Amino acid sequence: MRIVLLFIAILPIILIGSYIYRKDKHREPKLLLLKFFLLGILSSVLLIIFYRIIPLNIEISKLNTMELFIYVFIFVAFLEELFKWSFLYKLGYNNKEFDEFYDIIVYSVFIALGFSVVENIIYIISEGQISVGIYRGLIAIPGHTCFAIFMGYYLSMAKYYSKSKKYKLESVNKLKSIFIPVILHGIYDYCCMRTSHIFIIIFFIFIINMFMFSYIKLKDTIKIDSKFK
Repeated sequence: MRIVLLFIAILPIILIGSYIYRKDKHREPKLLLLKFFLLGILSSVLLIIFYRIIPLNIEISKLNTMELFIYVFIFVAFLEELFKWSFLYKLGYNNKEFDEFYDIIVYSVFIALGFSVVENIIYIISEGQISVGIYRGLIAIPGHTCFAIFMGYYLSMAKYYSKSKKYKLESVNKLKSIFIPVILHGIYDYCCMRTSHIFIIIFFIFIINMFMFSYIKLKDTIKIDSKFK
């Protein structure tokens, strides 16, 4: 049973990673992508250690609306995206291989997939239910991928403005590359943690729109088949 659960936990990671990789017209070195995937795993492990060092001891069910909002957006979404963004920016933004618009989206997604594989294995093995794996494969892992696409997209725009010497716009897009994924992640988790029917409806409307706009961002970036000048 554990082997089946492990397979379910890893399969969506492989499928999404392969799709993103194949869409790259000038593919990145595989060792570089492995490095970013491992950095994603490292970011997840470091975050787990961080939570162990600073335990929050929060009972979600007892939080009021504002407390839940702060918890979700600051202590979950912001911290998770910050850990991923830090590795992506530090080792991806000025990487010599990052010379085309699509490149850093690939790096961003591979970091997110590395992060997700740890989270996915923990959730699925601990719950011990195939249904949890199916849900995470269809919703949670693609969700992390969408956050990563937006993160990479705005870092691509920041790089473009940097090359054009428009440094104010570069800074604006760097900020977008962290805060837009945080907002998306926060909305996702907030809806998941609210149990009322209205939030279930809001969640699925949000998910459909996020998947759609992420796909549009991805297609738009793929069409730009040129190096930064």
